[in-house]
Amino acid sequence: MIRVLVVGLGQMGQSHALAYAKLPEFELVGLVNRSQVALPAELSHLEVEHDFPAALARLRPDMVAIATYSDSHAALAIAALEAGAHVFVEKPLATTVADCEAVAAAAAAAAARASGRQLMVGHILRHHPTWQALIGAARSMAGPYVFRLNLNQRSDGPAWEIHKALMDSTPPIVDCGVHYVDVMCQITDAPPVEVRGMGLRLSDEIAPEMYNYGHFQVLFADGSCGWYEAGWGPMMSETAHFVKDIIAAGGAVSLRAPQGLASADVEGHTAADQLILAPAGAPETVQSFAGSPGHQGLCELQAAAMARAITDGADLARHVADAVRAVAVCLAADESVRTGAPVRLDV
Repeated sequence: MIRVLVVGLGQMGQSHALAYAKLPEFELVGLVNRSQVALPAELSHLEVEHDFPAALARLRPDMVAIATYSDSHAALAIAALEAGAHVFVEKPLATTVADCEAVAAAAAAAAARASGRQLMVGHILRHHPTWQALIGAARSMAGPYVFRLNLNQRSDGPAWEIHKALMDSTPPIVDCGVHYVDVMCQITDAPPVEVRGMGLRLSDEIAPEMYNYGHFQVLFADGSCGWYEAGWGPMMSETAHFVKDIIAAGGAVSLRAPQGLASADVEGHTAADQLILAPAGAPETVQSFAGSPGHQGLCELQAAAMARAITDGADLARHVADAVRAVAVCLAADESVRTGAPVRLDV
């Protein structure tokens, strides 16, 4: 059984903790959060601690799951790895490329010291059956590819408060964009070479230097190109919140989301229950994935994947490299938004 300590008890942290509490592969031994937080009944038997180094030293967990704000990911992950723990860390891996590379280096050093130490990043779409089918179908087509991806969220009330807190450190195109750059990189093995970004601040409720709408284009060495768009806030449109298309010379493959889910609802962020295959010159066909996992089910699939990686000693080097690359692309997009110039990449 894998003894796990969860750090950060916001929406994602609690979902991860619930997954570890449910799955037989894990024993949830501790919770850490900066402040007191209301917990569901399944977690209420555990005390919420506030001192991560003390909890890490006292509990000596086999694994640490990090779901704090992005700017603390690197320091917490490195501390956990140096203490000999496996690490799961929410996306993005860190908020600078240098910090991402430092975490990756710490993971490699930890693996060298203690065989089998694992680092997994919370790219949850990798564990979604419909998204797996999308990636497989796209890879079966001959590239180069066009990627058309977005996730706009019409957030209000508590959801807008969460988004404003996230934007204290990370713009939407970085926080969410890493998921979709990761999808692009899984479909084309070619490296990204250039990023062009644009963005706009649409609310006086966020810092003057931050923007809550962003859009970027990314070019790949094989000629593939794509765009990603993300906007948060009460001014965003529900109509245009979900586009997931991959196009090549031989046709296209797309995802369709279930109807009736609000764009700011966590269930709507990953939901996709139909795969549409559109070969060039042939009719479209629809593959149904009715009963696809919801948000909590995905967290459980991701936790189970982490357990298998630990037990089987899986090679996660490509996974970690992809996570670093996704951050590099999204940070380049943010740089392009702020400078107005394209950014060339060497990643």
